[in-house]
Amino acid sequence: MNATTELKIFCPATIANISCGFDVLGVALESVGDEMLIRKVEQKGIRITKLTGQNLPTETHLNVAGVAGLALLADSNYEGGFEIEMYKKIKAGSGIGSSAASSTGAVWAMNELLGRPFSKTELVKFAMEGERLASGVAHADNVAPALFGGFTLVRSYDPLDIVPIPSPKQLWATVIHPQIEVRTSDSRKILKTNITLADGIKQWGNLGGLVAGLFTEDYSLIGRSLVDHIVEPIRSILIPGFDKVKSVSMDAGALGCGISGSGPSIFAFSKGEENALHVARAMKDVYRKIGIDYDVHVSKVNSTGVHKI
Repeated sequence: MNATTELKIFCPATIANISCGFDVLGVALESVGDEMLIRKVEQKGIRITKLTGQNLPTETHLNVAGVAGLALLADSNYEGGFEIEMYKKIKAGSGIGSSAASSTGAVWAMNELLGRPFSKTELVKFAMEGERLASGVAHADNVAPALFGGFTLVRSYDPLDIVPIPSPKQLWATVIHPQIEVRTSDSRKILKTNITLADGIKQWGNLGGLVAGLFTEDYSLIGRSLVDHIVEPIRSILIPGFDKVKSVSMDAGALGCGISGSGPSIFAFSKGEENALHVARAMKDVYRKIGIDYDVHVSKVNSTGVHKI
């Protein structure tokens, strides 16, 4: 393989919103993600030449990686194109950033092959176009951590301002994905467009507390801040067993628990791997009893984001 014309990469799964940070907070995971092979070619445009693991469109304008890549090409001076092979390990509609991984991987690799003409923040803008295709909204809370690694805060969308946040060394994530699909576009339709001032004040306090807890490695503060007064009460009705999973996770020692992205995946943060595995066992028991198949991921935080493999 010629490293100057072809890259094989890992694109991490992500947890977005993280309870109190709707559309502005996300974190990259280490143990689960997609793989992609991006090839620089002379022919103009972008072609999806291989896609395995999920039943997704390979037409460029219907694929999030293709759309994100076209956004980058439109802003570049490159007159050639790219071929993309996608090996999907993240299930579509799972709530752990499947579309973000594809969008992010495409633009990151293209930027590398072109000699890095764009900054990471500019790459976030391109990847957001893939998210627009997937959900109808160009949100950045998944693509930002996928690109930067670790936790990220989207301080502003206009202008786009991404703030990397350090991850406490002993913080682990447990994510359970019940085998149902909740489309991001559908889960957005049920959200309220207005909130009360009282709920806003509580939410802002929790977001500030969570960011402070991450910076200071205050696990107790992190746990107290993982509370969502606005989105979770509405979206949780789409997820069978959510309340029970949250209850048993907290009983098992989780710092906090909430909906990953738009669901149906549910995440919990724990201090240490042992606690995270204990939470995983408690989560699995709930869906075993309900009779819904599931996937479980126990992961450290991915501090690098998308990278070459």
